[in-house]
Amino acid sequence: MTDISKLLARPGHLASLPRLVVFDWDGTLADSTGRIVTAFQEALTSVDHPPLPDESIRGIIGLSLVNAIAELFPEAEDRFREALAQAYHRCYFANEEPVALYAEAEALLKALAETGCLLAVATGKSRRGLDRALAQTGTADYFHHTLTAEQTRSKPHPEMLEGILDFTGSRPTDTWMVGDTDFDLLMARNAGTYAIGITHGAHPRERLAAARPDWLIERLAQLHGESGDDGRQAKESAVSNTPREPGTHPAV
Repeated sequence: MTDISKLLARPGHLASLPRLVVFDWDGTLADSTGRIVTAFQEALTSVDHPPLPDESIRGIIGLSLVNAIAELFPEAEDRFREALAQAYHRCYFANEEPVALYAEAEALLKALAETGCLLAVATGKSRRGLDRALAQTGTADYFHHTLTAEQTRSKPHPEMLEGILDFTGSRPTDTWMVGDTDFDLLMARNAGTYAIGITHGAHPRERLAAARPDWLIERLAQLHGESGDDGRQAKESAVSNTPREPGTHPAV
């Protein structure tokens, strides 16, 4: 178990922080998976559908809303899917309580920005939802570019990440994609970037590991080798200690 800053110094691994770090939003920087699940359950009730297991809803977080509903209800009629999508937007935006960042998120963004890293967001949220969250958290100025699933194809298709690479003039081999779902990790692999999974969000460790990320971490501070509040060094576990070029694991 080593922190990621030490892993970077090993032969065969990145020699320094990347030029670009792209973050997912919900469940990665923002502690918001619970409010998504609650809004989805409320939306189901409003269209007279029984609730689903919370884990089923957590499992589709990261996809665009259209793709998420299609995943949960593959046999449903279009009018039901459209009604559910509209109900979800109503329920989600009715909650005016500001979204909360994970405790280490802003400190990490500041630390990475001070090193000269470019920062970006790639999210399955709506544009309206992301803009509101950035305003509520006061973090918009950290990011050089943000893209949502309303503007590109849904994860795990690489279009969203490729759009950020193009905008920032970054190479896949100089880029980390950090996310809490296997959709994030598969998008990273499809785009040829490094894929870093974080286990404090929507998808469990086992599901993230099955997507074969370059690293799995438990806390955001591990991305910059910071210590936790109790003084213990933040730790991470590599899925594989074998060095590789990003994107060389075939997508599944």
